[in-house]
Amino acid sequence: MGVADLLGEAVAGAVQRPARSVLTTLGTVLGVGSLIAVLGLTSTTASQIDSRFSRLTATEVKIEDISAKNGAPAGTAFPEDADSRIEALNGVTAAGVYWRIRTGPQEQVSSAPAGAAYAVTDRQAQVVAASPGLLRAVGPELAQGRLFDGFHEERHEKVAVIGASVAARLGITGLQNGPAVFVGDTPFTVVGILRDVERRPELLTSVVVPRGTGQEIWGPPADDRAEMLVTTRLGAAVQVADEAPLALRPEHPERLRATPPPDPRTLRSGVQGDLGQLFLLLAAVCLVIGAVGIANTTLVAVMERTGEIGLRRALGARARHITAQFLAESTLLGLLGGVIGASAGTVTVVAVSAVRQWTPVLHPAAVAGAPLLGLATGLVAGLYPAWRASRIPPAEALRR
Repeated sequence: MGVADLLGEAVAGAVQRPARSVLTTLGTVLGVGSLIAVLGLTSTTASQIDSRFSRLTATEVKIEDISAKNGAPAGTAFPEDADSRIEALNGVTAAGVYWRIRTGPQEQVSSAPAGAAYAVTDRQAQVVAASPGLLRAVGPELAQGRLFDGFHEERHEKVAVIGASVAARLGITGLQNGPAVFVGDTPFTVVGILRDVERRPELLTSVVVPRGTGQEIWGPPADDRAEMLVTTRLGAAVQVADEAPLALRPEHPERLRATPPPDPRTLRSGVQGDLGQLFLLLAAVCLVIGAVGIANTTLVAVMERTGEIGLRRALGARARHITAQFLAESTLLGLLGGVIGASAGTVTVVAVSAVRQWTPVLHPAAVAGAPLLGLATGLVAGLYPAWRASRIPPAEALRR
């Protein structure tokens, strides 16, 4: 039996039972398709994670007040004009100082003065003192109103920007009537409501007041030291981190510690590895199910075609010819499933990327090797049924 004859027999066996052949290849299609989709989506999402990580984390510098560790008196090490000093550095887009205010048990955030019978208290809200630059640096998305600015800061105005969740809990639905929130008995006029922020999501559950106002009412930061958030252009963060302490406190730069962003490749590799292992396991399970399906269907075909096997043996076919015939048929079905699965997986990656407006990333070797993987699956799945077919005695096969 030549190669052409073997191929012809395999094609004839698959075509004679089209419905069974389709169902047999379905498992391989799912397995190979899942594998290609997983590899492609993992590479694509890793690329997007890298891009987002670079845009947010790689453009962020944190400056901490460590003056207490150097024996300096309590208070903030940041000068009054800290925002403008840092924003004057090349590559800086925005910068602002902030700290959490430690309020007493009678200074909870509410919709009315403390003790009022109709007051609604938000026990989850915290009070944050911040310079105007901080609100620009966090990348705010306003639901209503505006951000406070240098005018409010200089005059120590009692105004506040609150998160949308705080507004909802306090029953503030609009700013038309000039609503106020109370911290204890101190009222703050709400000038803006934050819907979302790119950085420092804790601000969404906070009442943010001007830095000068907070310092006038509650004093300088004590237990919670002040920090500064600096946003930069891509590639400028490390340089800004080196220059910032000296720009802020040229006489005592040691009182400030600037932390540049970490290397994004570490996080990207970790995320990509975790996603890859999880989804590759799923694809392997699908592939095993496909192999079991091919083996089961081929074994059933062997039992149904026992008479055909006996006739072939009677006409001179040997056991190896019968083995080769069924192996060729299962291998052909596996190859067909691999080709269809690779195509389906590729289309899935491209479709998902188009919907999410991503750039699809697919390794050519993975797509090219997918049909071979399907072929190998069909070959392995057909080994036992083919061996079983070759062991059927010719006389008993003819009697069936």
